[in-house]
Amino acid sequence: MSYQQPAWGQQPLAPEPPKTGGPKWAKKRVVIPAGFGLFVVGIMFGAAGSGGTENAASSKPAPTVTKTVTAQPVEPVEDKADDKPAKAEKAEAPKKDADGGEKVPDFVGMGLQFAQDAAQEKGFYSLKSHDSTGRDRMQAFDRNWKVCSQNVKAGKTAPADTTLDFGAVKLEEECPASDKKAPEAVGGKMPDLVGESVNAARGTLASGTSITVTDAAQGRMVLMESNWQVCTQDPAPGAALGGQPVEFTAVKFEEDCP
Repeated sequence: MSYQQPAWGQQPLAPEPPKTGGPKWAKKRVVIPAGFGLFVVGIMFGAAGSGGTENAASSKPAPTVTKTVTAQPVEPVEDKADDKPAKAEKAEAPKKDADGGEKVPDFVGMGLQFAQDAAQEKGFYSLKSHDSTGRDRMQAFDRNWKVCSQNVKAGKTAPADTTLDFGAVKLEEECPASDKKAPEAVGGKMPDLVGESVNAARGTLASGTSITVTDAAQGRMVLMESNWQVCTQDPAPGAALGGQPVEFTAVKFEEDCP
């Protein structure tokens, strides 16, 4: 067989295959049934799947072992109520004597406010006070007054409902030898009110009495009557009181009557 050189620019021709006289069976086509192919593919996938299953199985966590523990009985918690501080006990009531009364303390010399507090601590709650000078001044600020006398003697046993009355003067004043009391209108007669405070004089007369007060020295207005003393009065002492008006002239206590 001769080989021809291709011209320039042409593709070389592939040589013809040699003709052989092989057996006839070589020329026959082998036909594989379709089912067999699917069977083979199934085997291949099955093998692959089994490998994946083994891998998955090997990757699973080890099974958890559960251990049963029998619970032990729990002892009851101790009550701590006894450890808490006890509540403050109420103040004990004042001890009473066998007859059910209380001994009255000595209040003389005490400040009026302190004396009142001390009396209440002993169980005496009915308290009052008055001006020992007889001027009938009001004890507006008890801390500015001191006790000069008391109506129940110190050391005497008295029921708790007894009214204690304190005679008092201002802190800068001297206590009188005895409490001075305002005169009273006895038998419907006009008492002698000269030298008394206008306030005490007014309190001596009936509440409906018409009273006029004038300054005996300078014509001032008489405002705080407990600071003024009576110089003259009309009606005169001993006159019958029948509801007639009463007139007073007065000056302040530190002044002399004209």
